[in-house]
Amino acid sequence: MNTLGITIMGAAGKMGRRITEKLSQENLRLFLCEKGEKGIQYLLAKGLQPVPQEEAIPQSDLVIMAIPDRNLEEVSREVVPLMKKGGTMLYLDATVPYFGNVMLRDDCTFVAAHPCHPPLFGEEEHPEARRDFFGGIAKQDVVIALIQGEEAKLAMAQDICAKIFAPVRNIHRISLEQMAILEPILAEVVAVPAIYIIKEAIDEAVKRGVPEDAALAFMLGHVRIDLAILLGGADIEFSDACKVALKRGYELLFRPDWKKVFEPGIAKSIALEMMQK
Repeated sequence: MNTLGITIMGAAGKMGRRITEKLSQENLRLFLCEKGEKGIQYLLAKGLQPVPQEEAIPQSDLVIMAIPDRNLEEVSREVVPLMKKGGTMLYLDATVPYFGNVMLRDDCTFVAAHPCHPPLFGEEEHPEARRDFFGGIAKQDVVIALIQGEEAKLAMAQDICAKIFAPVRNIHRISLEQMAILEPILAEVVAVPAIYIIKEAIDEAVKRGVPEDAALAFMLGHVRIDLAILLGGADIEFSDACKVALKRGYELLFRPDWKKVFEPGIAKSIALEMMQK
């Protein structure tokens, strides 16, 4: 069996570095592509040789797009025509492939994948793994979607994703639309503001005289219980008094129509704005 050839676009970026480090340990032919002068110098300083995309991509079985969302559409128009027939492209996010206008080819396969990151209630033995919020040390799940193309090529991309995001517990096959619901809508548009309210509430408590250490310790402990009850499978439930607080707080804090962020038109407008950053 021939050794897989893989191009990493944006090899000197944050994600590109992680991918390069992981895949350098495997029996693969890696081609590292980087346009920025600082990125090129970084690779050279690490003893790695950058390869022009015009040279790398035609001989690659898989092209990994480890570049910022704002550049994906433009770079796809440069890269996709260079791909060999039967080649595969891996996007590391669904936002631009779903909401944007990336270039596709009928004779190539296109895949999107994204890490779930280590779960809050994951069971890790080592302190270093328990402090790993991004992934790479602690176990995590991954979601993957076939944008278009061959199932066999999806399976190949999935195997590479398992190496990139290792250690991996489960890889969940979903659709591109479902992945776009998960991120940016669920994980960023909904979760981040909800958690930001908690941070603002802690700040407000401190302004009103609560010692900061006490407020933070109290909130983090209680949030853990709340998340365990609602999401973590804890065999307990909120007290009757807490259910009153939940109802009244929900009415005061959230707009009745907040779920409209999931509507396609609103979701797309938010995503398009995010893609420019």
